[in-house]
Amino acid sequence: LCLYFKVYVACQSMLIVLVGAVPEYHIDREGIPASRAELAKHIHFADNFTFFFRQWYLVEQEAYKVSLASSLFFAGLLIGNITFGPLSDKLGRKPVYISGLFFDVVFGYVTALAPNYDIFAVSRFFVGIVNGGMALVSFVLTQEYVGKSFWSFTGSLTNLTFAVGIAVYALLGYCVREWRYLALVSNTLGVIFLLLSFMLPESPRWLYSQGKTAEAEDVLQYIALGNGKERLNLKLKPSAGTLRKHELAPGILNLVKHPVLRWRTVVLMYIWYVCSFVYYGLTLNAGELRGNLYLNVALSGLVEVPAFPLCMFFIEKSWSGRRKTMTCFLIFAGFACIFTMFLPSAGLLLSPTLLALCGKMMVSAAFNIVYIYTSELYPTVLRNAGLGVCSMSCRFGGILAPFVPSMKSLSPSVPFVVFGISGLSAGFLTLLLPETLNKPIAESIEDLQSPKY
Repeated sequence: LCLYFKVYVACQSMLIVLVGAVPEYHIDREGIPASRAELAKHIHFADNFTFFFRQWYLVEQEAYKVSLASSLFFAGLLIGNITFGPLSDKLGRKPVYISGLFFDVVFGYVTALAPNYDIFAVSRFFVGIVNGGMALVSFVLTQEYVGKSFWSFTGSLTNLTFAVGIAVYALLGYCVREWRYLALVSNTLGVIFLLLSFMLPESPRWLYSQGKTAEAEDVLQYIALGNGKERLNLKLKPSAGTLRKHELAPGILNLVKHPVLRWRTVVLMYIWYVCSFVYYGLTLNAGELRGNLYLNVALSGLVEVPAFPLCMFFIEKSWSGRRKTMTCFLIFAGFACIFTMFLPSAGLLLSPTLLALCGKMMVSAAFNIVYIYTSELYPTVLRNAGLGVCSMSCRFGGILAPFVPSMKSLSPSVPFVVFGISGLSAGFLTLLLPETLNKPIAESIEDLQSPKY
């Protein structure tokens, strides 16, 4: 259920790509419109598709509002990434996940039914908050339902369903051309997942880290019975990091207070930032596809699909593991950026577009690994907080990437050099982190002091 939920997250994340598309139009300049209502009579669109751009005539001085709606969504993601993680570490995965999904659905319907642009834009901001935070919580919940030996599989499958969700949304957009109906249909998926989510148990790892061993045992029995196993004679030992009544739950400041976690957090934040920075840099600068809007959206998701089998193969091998594999993928993506500027624009076998798509596949693979790798580097009591902080830095990369092309005024190759150096630096910096393959998962901060971790 948590895996399929990523399809809904993808639809919400990509909503603005289709409903916010700018159709071809021209303005009849005969006479000077005295008002917005008059201006609407002078605008002629090239097709009959309906976008919110067309409904509210966001042209000339109002054109910036199309990009603003997208920026507000990403601003919401920033807030959601940093707030939902610590909340789920303290209150539990399931209640935070269900609450976030409920509000995601509510604000999703507000988006679809918005009577004016202002309400539409504000609703996108709140959708970003709950969507970004809840996506992280659902990822951690998925990982903590299974044993560590399955983390690479479930982590890769989670991100794979997100990529497939982008293609599903493109198909929905092709079939449902009216933007309000498209928003309603894609949001209805959230209602289905919300009703089904009440059947989910709490994370047994979180319960165990909080000292609730009896409840953790019940959840494990429930999962075992669901897997067709006979009832087990299960008894968990008390967790070494169980909180005493007078102690406060670990907060986000523990990421800074403890030297081990502080160093890991700084390195991981930079890697997450670069993954997003290079991903959007390749997409916007080297691999820009022209033609059918819906086909382009579908390809942007499907091109990432081959990355996930590659991840699952390499990160489970003892000679590569998480660290070396992510290093190689990031370095390859960095070289893809740099080599793009040396290729002719219309090559037969090697063209900038083809190399950019290969680079995008590699950085998508690195993105997939960094989710799995980060969740293994943080103890259970701080896992969501760590993922939230790292994901927050990732959003800055996505926000900054579109502004780099302005550096072409210095030299056409400067943007590609910036993206390439970023990818290479993050790749080599990854080597400073410990390998987590076949290592136990830390449940508490105290576990990090043990040599086996």
